[in-house]
Formats: sequence, structure tokens, C-alpha cells
Amino acid sequence: MSFADTVVLFVLALLLFGPKKLPLIARQIGKALNEFRRASNEFKAQIEAEINQLEYQERQKKQEEQKILPPAEPPAGTVQSTLLSTPGEGVETSASATHDLDSAAHNPTNA
Repeated sequence: MSFADTVVLFVLALLLFGPKKLPLIARQIGKALNEFRRASNEFKAQIEAEINQLEYQERQKKQEEQKILPPAEPPAGTVQSTLLSTPGEGVETSASATHDLDSAAHNPTNA
């Protein structure tokens, strides 16, 4: 809106409402806009609070799920690492041990 448009609107409002009512109308419009802005800000704050609450609940749920889940086990047929075991514990790390595990899994009667 250009300056000329603003002047035309002001003159038109002055002619329609008169010089005595124009300040009262402008004050009422200002109050209404201020009230609308306040309601809009409250609505935004409420939406943000709800979003934050949902995110917090989601994080709590993930933390509870992590506490409930058992530790991951290695897949069947894999060989345990010898770094954590001491010598003489009977942990085999050769290819024949892996073959023995695979054959025992496929044929339970030989196990």
C-alpha cells in the first residue's frame, strides 16, 4: 500500500465517521489488534508446550525400552573373541570350531 492509498483511506474514514469518532474507532481497532496478537501468542506458546511435552514423553519411552531390552547376543554360528577369555577356558577359535557349530545347528542328533 502506497502513501497515496493511505491518505485516500484516511480522508474517506474522516468523511464517513467525522473528526470526533475517528480517534475512538482507531483506538478500538488498536485494542482489537492487540488482543488478537496476544491470543495468537498464547496459542503458539500452548502448541509449543504440547510439542515439548510429546517429545519428552517420547524420550522417556525410548529410555524405558533401552532398559527393558536384553543385551544383544551374537548370531548363531559365530565364534567368541579370545580377547575377553583367558587361556584354558575351552573357547575354540579355529575354522573347525565354526564348522562344528554349523553342523550341530543343522543336525541336532550329532550334538
